[in-house]
Amino acid sequence: MHYDYLIVGAGLFGAVFTYEAMKQGKRCLVVDKRDYVAGNIYCETVDGIHVHKYGAHIFHTSNKEIWEYMNQFAEFNHYINSPVAVYKDELYNLPFNMNTFSKMWGIKTPQEAKDIIAGQIAELGITEPKNLEEQALSLAGRDVYEKLVKGYTEKQWGRDCRDLPSFIIKRLPLRFVYDNNYFNDRYQGIPVGGYTPIVEKMLEGADVLLQTDYFEYRKANPDIADKTVYTGMLDQYFDFRFGVLEYRSVRFEHERLEMENYQGNAVVNYTEREVPYTRIIEHKHFEFGTQPVTVISREYPSEWKKGDEPYYPVNDAKNEEIVKKYREAAALEQNVIFGGRLGEYRYYDMDKVVEAALKAVRTELK
Repeated sequence: MHYDYLIVGAGLFGAVFTYEAMKQGKRCLVVDKRDYVAGNIYCETVDGIHVHKYGAHIFHTSNKEIWEYMNQFAEFNHYINSPVAVYKDELYNLPFNMNTFSKMWGIKTPQEAKDIIAGQIAELGITEPKNLEEQALSLAGRDVYEKLVKGYTEKQWGRDCRDLPSFIIKRLPLRFVYDNNYFNDRYQGIPVGGYTPIVEKMLEGADVLLQTDYFEYRKANPDIADKTVYTGMLDQYFDFRFGVLEYRSVRFEHERLEMENYQGNAVVNYTEREVPYTRIIEHKHFEFGTQPVTVISREYPSEWKKGDEPYYPVNDAKNEEIVKKYREAAALEQNVIFGGRLGEYRYYDMDKVVEAALKAVRTELK
């Protein structure tokens, strides 16, 4: 069998590309190292609860075209992301808004909150932030930083905020309204039934090989397709010739509990450095579940090493210098399209993955 496209990775980028290519009559073969499709948006069903196995995935976008595109594959509910933050014995609403400030300082009006934050910033006198800590302090003041930013960020990155570059936090959204909606995007929701069925629909009609290592498969089948769409690790494709790109990884600890409701919210962040996990996800709340049991997931950030699951690119000067070389090499690679979070070494929200995949396939097949 010969194919027009060999798609490496059955995640969202690869699935969108495959679906659109097949609509144009192209023959597609999809290979993935895992034993299921959907990549990191894979959902496992436990007692009727769709468990996001690789962390919470909340679809949100301001692009109407992308929203309508995704809605052809599933019905999306009206879930609004409104996380809660736990700091010691205190609970705060996220994002930082008037509910947060009212709880923190016992105030009522936006002007009171603005005055407190402005006063704290003025006291610190930071004019040119030299690190992430100084950047956050200069944007939000001492209280917000100490209680809601410092510990969480240090757990995420595994480093003291003083040792992280300031550009990681370009801004901290402070909202002076009583609104707990985390995202500003117009369209937001969770697909009823989880994400896996969406990818399964996209891949209908394609040949799919699971538990298949692309590099081994390529050796055995060098001429299987005219072109390759590669969504794996960019540096691995080139056998790490310019060095290893770094990531932050995450370990997930899933637990099924014999209770109806564990924490009353889908997403609860733990902002103390001393608590080893960054957040707990209670999956049933994404779809307003009424099951008699529940499933929670604790997320433990970790240093990444070769062989671990890569999650977040480390966008510091060192890695930017390395990835520049890989991108230059990728641009010279004939008959290979690089895409997705790993294939481009970029952090992408889901809507931006779909947008990038559509752009790639439309450019390819125009």
